[in-house]
Amino acid sequence: MPKVSKQSATNVQEFGPVTDRREEMNGYTVEFVSFGADADLDGPLQSLPDGKCQCPHWGYVIAGRMRFVFADHEEVYEAGDAFYQPPGHRPYVDGGTELLQFSPTDALARTEQAIIDWMGRQQDGTP
Repeated sequence: MPKVSKQSATNVQEFGPVTDRREEMNGYTVEFVSFGADADLDGPLQSLPDGKCQCPHWGYVIAGRMRFVFADHEEVYEAGDAFYQPPGHRPYVDGGTELLQFSPTDALARTEQAIIDWMGRQQDGTP
């Protein structure tokens, strides 16, 4: 059976104050994510339907606090909380937060590509 830990994850990415350590396992991406500063994806998510993340996530908050905003409500998770977020959310994460997250690899890749495309347009100055 495959397994991964924060230390053994082979794909490590730095996004400013955010460190993402991940591994793909049987169609799911397992991520250990640390936030060195407050984070939100309001800008980058604008390229997705309704400006919201379209990927479902399951996870566990190791430290800190995060908030998910939906059209009709908000959900807040703190250290020790397990969570499930269906598509259609906007995430806001406090600095110092660490989480373990599981997402379908294909849906996560589509979301991340939209964010990368948005960031490229910002650098180029195109809308």
